[in-house]
Amino acid sequence: MDQASEKGLILIEGSGPTYATSTTFHESLVAAGAGLALVDSVVAASKNQLDPPTAFALIRPPGHHAIPKGPMGFCVFGNVAIAARHAQRVHGLKRVFIIDFDVHHGNGTNDAFLDDPDIFFLSTHQDGSYPGTGKFDEIGIGAGEGATLNLPLPGGSGDTAMRTVFYEVIVPCAQRFKPDIILVSAGYDGHVLDPLASLQFTTGTYYMLASNIKQLAKDLCGGRCVFFLEGGYNLDSLSYSVADSFRAFLGEPSLAAEFDDPAILYEEPSTRVKQAIQRVKHIHSL
Repeated sequence: MDQASEKGLILIEGSGPTYATSTTFHESLVAAGAGLALVDSVVAASKNQLDPPTAFALIRPPGHHAIPKGPMGFCVFGNVAIAARHAQRVHGLKRVFIIDFDVHHGNGTNDAFLDDPDIFFLSTHQDGSYPGTGKFDEIGIGAGEGATLNLPLPGGSGDTAMRTVFYEVIVPCAQRFKPDIILVSAGYDGHVLDPLASLQFTTGTYYMLASNIKQLAKDLCGGRCVFFLEGGYNLDSLSYSVADSFRAFLGEPSLAAEFDDPAILYEEPSTRVKQAIQRVKHIHSL
């Protein structure tokens, strides 16, 4: 970071495609701190309201690729990982359930809690995408074995696939784990218009996820839930999808139909999606 201050822009060696400028360190601290502040706010609200608001940290840089030893993949600090520990140590929320629906595997968050039975990390991502981790058999180690669930989805998976994943994988996992708070790595790069991958999520997919995760938190942990912005590289699909997530939080109707174009979608690989879901359900006894 000192070099970035001197040179203006540097590539952080050994970190994948991660750059730093003279302001990156400060911005990364603000991003991580925003997550902590929202955890504080949600916990406080849950003590005073039957239906506390869902929080969303609209932050950059993102965080789920940052590994314990340093930056990686555009990420400097593990924003969600830091917030999870904060929830435990400051607020006494022992059991933290993390959902990561970015198109890329959240390897940094995954690695931070491999041996921790009190933090459940669940990632859905496109099979074969950066950084190449997140295989079915990555389920945690030692005391944390079984508290990591990775579901690589085949390219072309879309709204139908993700709805099935939510009800057949995410819900039963969360119900069994009994979390005290839910944290979400909300990546919007699975959108069909995003240039970095080849899933077929739509703005409506993200509305569905936001609405259902909010309800899941209400059912299981007093509504305590914080979303953290991760990927999203088409500014139009990113902005529409994030806005629709807020509509879901507020209980307002989706406006996805104003943006989504069904004509650009193609048939989902339903057989391979079903096989992937059945495989992860078998591994985790769901």
